[in-house]
Amino acid sequence: MVLERLKYIAVDGPIGVGKTSLAKMLAQDLEARVVYENPDDNPFIENFYEDVNRYAFQTQLFFLLSRYRQQMSLRQQDLFEQKVVCDYVFSKDLVFARLNLTDDEFDLYYQIYNLLDQRLPKPDVVIFMQAQPDILMKRIKKRSKDYERQITPEYILQVSQAYSQFYFQYTDTPLLVLNTSGLDFVKHEKDYELLRQELVTLIKSGKDKHYVTIAPR
Repeated sequence: MVLERLKYIAVDGPIGVGKTSLAKMLAQDLEARVVYENPDDNPFIENFYEDVNRYAFQTQLFFLLSRYRQQMSLRQQDLFEQKVVCDYVFSKDLVFARLNLTDDEFDLYYQIYNLLDQRLPKPDVVIFMQAQPDILMKRIKKRSKDYERQITPEYILQVSQAYSQFYFQYTDTPLLVLNTSGLDFVKHEKDYELLRQELVTLIKSGKDKHYVTIAPR
């Protein structure tokens, strides 16, 4: 009954952490609509991984605007009529922007981001998923997307560290921090039930700044 109060859940984390799989499971469990960010739709993404410096700004701006359009559609629909689980958080766009853009590019980007962010709905709760960089690399290789073959362990380490720093300072919503290195929601029902219990504990606490870490087994 506690989770039924949640109208908008967002799942976030670095590449390969399993946020889309978890978002699907939560949506099915809660009879919610699931919203995906669809990085494959970005026409610059393949070139970005081949030449980060040249294509970072175009790639980031495309992601920012496409995510904004998606989030605005949630606002225009009544979130009280249907629950939503989203496999990203709009503000996480800042993680990649700060990591990949030059200072001048980031200044321009941030002005646009600020204007857009003020108009968007905030999730009721955010689940931040973590995993060790070597595990992320294994998961990325396993799903075998063509453009992701350019991703290096060094880049994944940078992304993981940037995410951790971002969510360490995050205060917008209640936050569940989830270490997935030793968890597999798809194969092990007990792992999903553990997450569910921790999510209920977080909501019952009523705290705006509440961090729960599920350690790997």
